[in-house]
Amino acid sequence: MKKKIFGVHDDNTLRQFENCLRAGQVAGGVLCADGHYGYSQPVGGVIVYDGQISPSGVGYDIACGNKAVRTNLKWSEIEKDLPRIMDEIASSISFGVGMKNMKRVDHKLFDDPDWDVFKEIGKQEHDRLKKLAKDQLGTVGAGNHFVDVLVEKETGDVWIANHFGSRGFGHKTASGFLNLASGRGFSDRAPGESMEQAPTLIDLNSEMGDLYYRAMTLSGKYAYAGRNYVIDEVLSILGATSEFEVHNHHNYAWKETHFGKEYVVVRKGATPSAPGQLGFIGGSMGDVSVIVRGKGNEANADSFFSTVHGAGRIMSRTEAAGRMNWKTRTRSGGKISQERMDQAVQKYGVELRGGGTDESPFVYRKLRDVLDAHEETIDVLHILKPVGVCMAGANEYDPYKD
Repeated sequence: MKKKIFGVHDDNTLRQFENCLRAGQVAGGVLCADGHYGYSQPVGGVIVYDGQISPSGVGYDIACGNKAVRTNLKWSEIEKDLPRIMDEIASSISFGVGMKNMKRVDHKLFDDPDWDVFKEIGKQEHDRLKKLAKDQLGTVGAGNHFVDVLVEKETGDVWIANHFGSRGFGHKTASGFLNLASGRGFSDRAPGESMEQAPTLIDLNSEMGDLYYRAMTLSGKYAYAGRNYVIDEVLSILGATSEFEVHNHHNYAWKETHFGKEYVVVRKGATPSAPGQLGFIGGSMGDVSVIVRGKGNEANADSFFSTVHGAGRIMSRTEAAGRMNWKTRTRSGGKISQERMDQAVQKYGVELRGGGTDESPFVYRKLRDVLDAHEETIDVLHILKPVGVCMAGANEYDPYKD
């Protein structure tokens, strides 16, 4: 078994990673430098299966990922107009849990034959999930999901980027298949989940394995469509065109060939980085983001062509923002005050819309540190500084465990 660990990690994360390596038909694994404790599999963890797939490893936010675009604009052309631009992004795009798109989006995705997966489960499930997917296409969600305006200092080029996945459709798809794999009905209420829960594994060549893989693939297409829609909206707000694009998932399972054999590579919070493959990796709202490219060397091959997806959380949401009282919608006991966060964001020069203290720069590692840990396997091509960040408002409940 090939195993590789980048960076330094706490005991819970390391134990969880080792537990995953011991469950099922595992050929190898990677723990990326941004890794941290997650639900069933560490975020930043990569587990490579021989003939199996793990819905718990892919997680609830199926196909969460990033799209980044270099526009035809220069920073000097929009600098004075940035506050208005961020206001328009915040008002035109739907952020938050359970939000519907204010505009109805028709998309060829809804004619995809893989919707038949849900018909096989039941007409009610199919109709409910398809309606939810149509309602939410092009919405961003909460948690660490964002829309950014960034500037490449060396060139003055304006970039835009986003980060989110398959929304409520993906979450209910994940929950449903985790239920089925445990002998419950697709739409049953699941018992309380444990972060320590062993990986849920399905044989890929089984009927359930085929259904899950097709449903996950559809969720991936849905996430791509949503990120494309939001990027197009932001381009319209800027009056800009796209000159260069980078787009990929980091919560997904891929069929890939490694060392001469096909495996299922489950990346939870990890970016694919095959030789020459490009990826966008976001830092915090007080740090840079980057475009990277996978190297064609043995070190990258031994990493199953995987790298970080962000800077990596080092402080939980509750630790940072305090415990939430949902009746009063107030928090208490957090380590990061709003004043401290506001000062940091202002000092870094970011026009912020939304975002709570649980997403402040203090809760993440420095991106440069985690990138340095992977320097053998990736090249950094572009360094981008956020100048505008838009997220869901503070105190939004984030249902995703990963």
